[in-house]
Amino acid sequence: MKNQVQLITYVDRLTAGGFSDLKALVDGPLEGVIGGVHPLPFFDPIDGADAGFDPIDHTLVDRRLGDWNDVRALSASVDIMADMIVNHVSANSPAFRDFLDKGEASGFADMFLTFGKVFPNGASEDDLLAIYRPRPGFPFTKMTFGDGSKRLIWTTFTPQQIDIDVFSQHGAAYLDAILNRFKEGGVTAIRLDAAGYAIKKPGTSSFMIPETYAFLGELADKARSLGMEVLVEIHSYYRDQIDIARKVDRVYDFALPPLVLHALFTGEAGPLAEWLKISPRNAITVLDTHDGIGVIDVGAATDGRSGLLAPAALDALVETMHERSGGESRQATGAAASNLDLYQVNCTYYDALGKRDGEYLIARALQFFAPGIPQVYYVGLLGGVNDMELLARTKVGRDINRHYYTPAEVAAALEKPVVRRLCDLARFRNTHPAFGGDFAVEQPSASRLVLSWTQGDEQASLDVDFKSITASITHKGAGGEGRFVVG
Repeated sequence: MKNQVQLITYVDRLTAGGFSDLKALVDGPLEGVIGGVHPLPFFDPIDGADAGFDPIDHTLVDRRLGDWNDVRALSASVDIMADMIVNHVSANSPAFRDFLDKGEASGFADMFLTFGKVFPNGASEDDLLAIYRPRPGFPFTKMTFGDGSKRLIWTTFTPQQIDIDVFSQHGAAYLDAILNRFKEGGVTAIRLDAAGYAIKKPGTSSFMIPETYAFLGELADKARSLGMEVLVEIHSYYRDQIDIARKVDRVYDFALPPLVLHALFTGEAGPLAEWLKISPRNAITVLDTHDGIGVIDVGAATDGRSGLLAPAALDALVETMHERSGGESRQATGAAASNLDLYQVNCTYYDALGKRDGEYLIARALQFFAPGIPQVYYVGLLGGVNDMELLARTKVGRDINRHYYTPAEVAAALEKPVVRRLCDLARFRNTHPAFGGDFAVEQPSASRLVLSWTQGDEQASLDVDFKSITASITHKGAGGEGRFVVG
């Protein structure tokens, strides 16, 4: 994977077109800004119940975006990462529809998880309470079969997303088919989406249990044998994230977004500094994604272990985001939205900072200097604001940060001073040799942080004072010396 800034985007929501339009953007206005692209689910269909994360056919490119030839064409310009949704399929998939129609007589009956299949001897109250789910309630949906009988089907996320038995004959064959199609399509990295929920075991949380690690290890080995790196997407307690990072190719640094906000909101550099000293070095760093801004990743563990931020600081962080966004994030989060995620605030990162250009650029500089490979969400790249119209139309909280851009809007956004400076910052991150070397973090005072990269005579340093909200970058090497202000 190139050590350069990546773009994570819905193909159609950024381009109003397909893969050929995305390639034109990457090869044109974004040349030198982007070294890799993670197109969010581009499978059939892209507009299901969860914006593509409920594929009917995971091996087929939605025709509105193009085909696998278009994906391969894009891979000639940049690295391609694709989502492998290991936990579930669409309720409209042919396999599940056949199971729903024929029940146990279906050839696909082994692929899906009924309550009775997971709990053949029944379940106690403790068994059910032990199950971890990212949303309120239990992960079961009552469904009616073709013969009129009713059964409980395991649905971790929504009733439209049907969990699969990854150990079944058809479940394993399904996952193998996806990997082979990805290889043929020029994909060089995969993200295992919702992977932490893939294994169900009675009497456990059914989330990141030992059997999950074993399954992920086997799947990662298959992917590597086909020439693909593996990124695991898991929101969890920060110590668990560090442990997970030791077992996989790459993890997300989901603790970074709230810690950067906390530092900018309070002027306190300490929590961010402490995290950067221990954070996984094999990370993909983000500030924003297609989901909300996570808070569970810096909070306390369910067993009482303290988090990176104290509960009061976490509450203040969330309230400040709501305040800075003019209350818009509150309308898209929790009970106000149809997707009741327990650990995310739905808001653009630019709005979470109150549309303050200086703070936004400092936040991006911190991301680009943090250990790992930076990934920037398309709305964040364009300095996008909350889409309250889309939120009102769909009533889906995360849609506040999933704007559909027109080509004219993209062109206008790329001319905004904050976006131009962000693109310049990305080009610096992509080309300076120091970022291939060693990382160091210093905290000269309670409000100040210095992040440095060194490789031989090449050096780049970011100096941020969170009290005065000022930052600068100094660099030196074969290309000469320089200093410029961030923000």
